[in-house]
Amino acid sequence: MALVALLSNPNSTGNKSLLPAVRCYCARHPDIFHYEVEDITQVPKALEMIARVKPKVLVINGGDGTVQSALTELYHGGHFNGNPPPVAVLPNGKTNLIALDLGAEGDPLVALERIIEVAKGDMSAHIVAREMIALTDGSEGARPVLGMFLGGAGLAETILYCRHKIYPLGLPNGLSHFLAAVAVMFSAIFGLKADFLPRRAKPVSVSFVRKGELQGIFSVLIVTTLEKLLLGSKAGEVGRGNMKFLAIDQRPGAMIHTIFTSILGRIGRHKVNGLHLQEGDSIRIDSEQSSVVLDGEVFEAKSGQPIVLRSTPPVPFLRLAA
Repeated sequence: MALVALLSNPNSTGNKSLLPAVRCYCARHPDIFHYEVEDITQVPKALEMIARVKPKVLVINGGDGTVQSALTELYHGGHFNGNPPPVAVLPNGKTNLIALDLGAEGDPLVALERIIEVAKGDMSAHIVAREMIALTDGSEGARPVLGMFLGGAGLAETILYCRHKIYPLGLPNGLSHFLAAVAVMFSAIFGLKADFLPRRAKPVSVSFVRKGELQGIFSVLIVTTLEKLLLGSKAGEVGRGNMKFLAIDQRPGAMIHTIFTSILGRIGRHKVNGLHLQEGDSIRIDSEQSSVVLDGEVFEAKSGQPIVLRSTPPVPFLRLAA
């Protein structure tokens, strides 16, 4: 039995510089079972091997795609006979939203040290349950892809713009995200269109089971099961449904009003015209052509091919801050 199993993807951007130090660290700590995959198609085999050593904690060290692939296989693969170990995520991706939600930020090796420290003792105070988002096209028998944070509408275009236009510049992540946000605000508020600016959001229709429908063009669309939302809001403040939904109309007034409400920490506490907050265990997104990004992977809603989101039963995760 291993104390901690560490699943690493050497090809993720962060690991190109980090992995040598991770290997040295694991070599000094024999209670870590370190398994490396060459690409995410090897994740099922990796989890099969990891299940054999029965770790107290499963740690994922890779980018958004690695985390999503591991969570999806963990849910569907049955490698741990229905009793998976709590999952921890090192802060090693471009966005690190899941790691941040679980209290892991800064130096990945420091976070790994903290995980080992927690695993050596009573972990009960650190284990939290999180539902995940299961995404399909709604067809019968479709194998869901699982994640915890979905961005759609204008936010999806921002993510794709940052990925294809800003990240290649080699700038720090924080500066890259800031520049992408400025470009989006500039485009949305002034209504400008240019090749060097993000694409404008397309109209979408969002349906909530037993809770009506929302139609429009949105600058931001978020569905998440994470405790922490963007804009300084906590998902728990929106309501107690499994999936939390937030959308902002693509109108300058709605965007500006939401930004100031966020700065004051009042998102979810005061009604904002053009800000839509909802909750539910089943959400359907319809559009003629609109992208969504689930934990780094791109999906597209097309005419007759909606995106259907459902929440899963809770999965255990390890939060560093008890």
